[in-house]
Amino acid sequence: MIDYAGLAAEYARHRGAHPEVLTRLHRRGEVTGASRVLEVGCGTGNYVVALEALSGCACWGTDPHAAMLSRARARSGRVTFLEGRAERLEFPEESFDLVFSVDVIHHVGDRAAHFTEAHRVLRPGGKVCTVTDSEWIIRNREPLAVFFPETVEVDLARYPSIGELCELMRQAGFTDADEETVEFAYVLTDAQAYRDRAFSSLHLIPEEAFQRGLARMQADLCAGPIPCVSRYLMLWGTRP
Repeated sequence: MIDYAGLAAEYARHRGAHPEVLTRLHRRGEVTGASRVLEVGCGTGNYVVALEALSGCACWGTDPHAAMLSRARARSGRVTFLEGRAERLEFPEESFDLVFSVDVIHHVGDRAAHFTEAHRVLRPGGKVCTVTDSEWIIRNREPLAVFFPETVEVDLARYPSIGELCELMRQAGFTDADEETVEFAYVLTDAQAYRDRAFSSLHLIPEEAFQRGLARMQADLCAGPIPCVSRYLMLWGTRP
């Protein structure tokens, strides 16, 4: 069991919004100043705070962990943050134009219930976007799979397949299911985020595997920055 409340400080310190994900949420989500947007599993608020700042839309974020929400509230007084779970969204019907989550769906126990709830709280024509990792992305993460290959099987067991998610969306009533992969290249110059295990799968591999991977990463960094690519799959659907 991962203590996500205990990880709040590391998430706030090391994790930020993926620029291409943010751009696509804004543009393809058709978010304007008049939009109402909900992020499910918002954590420390990276995406919903950035989307509100970018568009001026009315934003809400929910998360089951009070420590995460405390960090999120410290970042913005304009976004409403509420404690809650993806399977039961405490909002009236037809409240939002966009409901999204980023790297959260593999933590959701009842995914069918989540998509049913997302459909309920969306207005007709509203969109749902689930940002997650495909099998290919998990196997080709740079640098996570390179230095900590043990995380691959761990996450293949945790993450639902894209086919499964598409079927759950269809069953919930969504149409126009569509997927796109976005990526962002960068260089790693410091291993501190990995040293602090700011990625949940690093808490699920054996300690010796973690230490071995960290030592390799630090040794490579001594020779220079490590080229990296951050990828996500964005799965979209529309409420008719």
